[in-house]
Amino acid sequence: MKVFVNKRIPEVGIQMLKDAGLEVFIPEHENLSHNEWLNYCKSHDAILSVGGEFKYDKDFFAECPNIKAIALYSVGFDHVDIKEANHRNIPVGNTPDVLSKATSDVAFLLMQSVARRASYNFEKVKSGNWGDFDPLHALGQELYGKTLGVFGLGRIGFEMAKKSQKAFDMNIIYHNRHQNKEAEEELNATYVSFEELISQSDVLSIHANFIPEQKELFNSLVFEKMKENAIFINTARGGFHNQKDLYNALAEKKIWGAGLDVTNPEPIFKDDPILELSNVCVLPHIGSATIEARNGMAKLAAENLIAFSKGEKMQACANPEVYSQNL
Repeated sequence: MKVFVNKRIPEVGIQMLKDAGLEVFIPEHENLSHNEWLNYCKSHDAILSVGGEFKYDKDFFAECPNIKAIALYSVGFDHVDIKEANHRNIPVGNTPDVLSKATSDVAFLLMQSVARRASYNFEKVKSGNWGDFDPLHALGQELYGKTLGVFGLGRIGFEMAKKSQKAFDMNIIYHNRHQNKEAEEELNATYVSFEELISQSDVLSIHANFIPEQKELFNSLVFEKMKENAIFINTARGGFHNQKDLYNALAEKKIWGAGLDVTNPEPIFKDDPILELSNVCVLPHIGSATIEARNGMAKLAAENLIAFSKGEKMQACANPEVYSQNL
């Protein structure tokens, strides 16, 4: 089976594929044009897909009927038309679990950085503008005993909630499509409506899988209903929030601060006014950027393709229904 890997991943994953007898191709340069990428896809049987710049939509599948399996080097799969993949009996692997702790670490980091205006104060130090002691300048806020609201309390959200509770004795509320009994029992988390989530959270952290119906769900109407002291955290997908509305809410002090590991658009424009605010911390989508997490992702993506090559089910599959429909 010929596998196209569009960008380099940790060698452990590549070696696993080769050891399993799969033929692996990685282009010499990674900034592929759409046509280059598409041509490589047309000449392979399977894809190990890194990044979300290329879309696996209906047009892609029509142009690449040779593709039999896709292994994503990510948890999210919003750039894949799952319905069309199912129609063509193509399993789509992803990499949950292995990056849950790393990504929740970044959400936890952002929460603290925003609460204490760390980015703003670091810039003051770098610019030589430390200044004299001012008891009232750029004060932060403490998180002890506050309420963390989690939108999408799955694996990553659970880790974020656990850290926040243990470190700051935070109360946990959440909104999901389905209740999370484990979180309710272990963390005493409380299931609430979406309206209750946005009105009661001191920190609101997004950890859901993104679907088109939730595009810019967090907009001016939502920010208007949040607490004035609220901190908005997004480490999931930039598409969840309207960035202009978020800027306005921050600038007009309708909410207190924001921490983003994902932006809308992404990458963020360097002149985006949100970057000038003292109550904002923005990171360049580094949620899974640890040696341990990236190696784990490489292993799981490889395991998914190796299983497929053997006629077995992928260990982690974004569309497991593809197997039941073939019975």
